[in-house]
Amino acid sequence: MAPKSKILIIGGTGYIGKFIVEASLKSGHPTFLLVREATVSDPVKGKLVESFKSSGATLLHGDLYDHESLVKAIKQADVVISTVGSLQLADQTRIISAIKEAGNVKRFLPSEFGNDVDHVNAVEPAKTAFDTKAGIRRAIEAAGIPYTYVPSNFFAGYFLPTLAQPGLTSPPRDKVTILGDGNPKAVFNKEDDIAAYTIRAVDDPRTLNKTLIIKPPKNVYSFNELVALWEKKIGKTLEKTYVPEDQLLKQIKESPIPLNIILSISHSVFVKGDQTNFEIDPAWGVEASELYPDVKYTTVEEYLDQFV
Repeated sequence: MAPKSKILIIGGTGYIGKFIVEASLKSGHPTFLLVREATVSDPVKGKLVESFKSSGATLLHGDLYDHESLVKAIKQADVVISTVGSLQLADQTRIISAIKEAGNVKRFLPSEFGNDVDHVNAVEPAKTAFDTKAGIRRAIEAAGIPYTYVPSNFFAGYFLPTLAQPGLTSPPRDKVTILGDGNPKAVFNKEDDIAAYTIRAVDDPRTLNKTLIIKPPKNVYSFNELVALWEKKIGKTLEKTYVPEDQLLKQIKESPIPLNIILSISHSVFVKGDQTNFEIDPAWGVEASELYPDVKYTTVEEYLDQFV
């Protein structure tokens, strides 16, 4: 058995980042975190960083915007995983430059964790975010850096607890709003499953210079199917309101940030079907649950049980 790669995670205190850090530690990879002084002294994030440290992570003090510290951190790792948030997506060109200079990285996984940005039909403001991610992909390829892209589709924790109803804190029990005709299929994955698949891919030759799409068969549902599953669980029929596409596009234009972003991503997925309207071609991609059948993922049905 070859030794497990040393993994550097940039953005490890973010939403998906913390799951990736936990999965990396759990699977026995030497795990390094790039942390800023401000993060360590932050009351909430500081606690998280301390818990990672006590679980065995090595803290490397540095900053995405300090090239020297970035190169120094990257030189200690074999694999770099970026989980930076939407506002820093474009700045991943700094990671690309630092990886080029360090010269030792076997694989880079940029911040993806959403739709496969090479297969989207999005409107603004989601379009810009997707274009930025696609631009980072092209920059990685142009730089000749070995990569794996991980489009994880929807975070279950973000959409399922409310059945994608903005403003709610639990799934609806009386009425539900469905975008479009409710027929295009979406994919909902639990965050720690996304992290487990991501970490499995880092040393796998089958995912080198490929897109690892996380699309387990039991997590693929249309909006209509999701509502029907919930109705079955609570033994009640919900009153349904369908929002036609033109009305949704108008809402997107008129809504403030971040609602306009959420609605435009929902339009891409629930109306255009952007998570499931293409085939995964072995020339460029692989599907996670097929590659790692031993990973026991949480199904949508199991996930919803906690809310019944």
